[in-house]
Amino acid sequence: MFVQASSTFRCNSALVSLHASTHEVQSKCGAPLERSHLGYKQLTNEYGHSHEVHIEEWVYGPKGGMYYFLRFEGGHLSKISSRR
Repeated sequence: MFVQASSTFRCNSALVSLHASTHEVQSKCGAPLERSHLGYKQLTNEYGHSHEVHIEEWVYGPKGGMYYFLRFEGGHLSKISSRR
């Protein structure tokens, strides 16, 4: 199993980057093969205020034998990884 991290994901003729919204990713890439709720994460901003964000993972592929895993935190793309 090979895992690779990236800062961009190419789908069709579009490119999505880290921090893209779920709406932007879905409009460029279409519906994912699978969508999983992973839980919640507590974040603290620069002013010391904390809040909880939803974490989910979307799976796209297979494309050239690879599956692509897009992790969203609070509705924004936080991690892109792939594996065979």
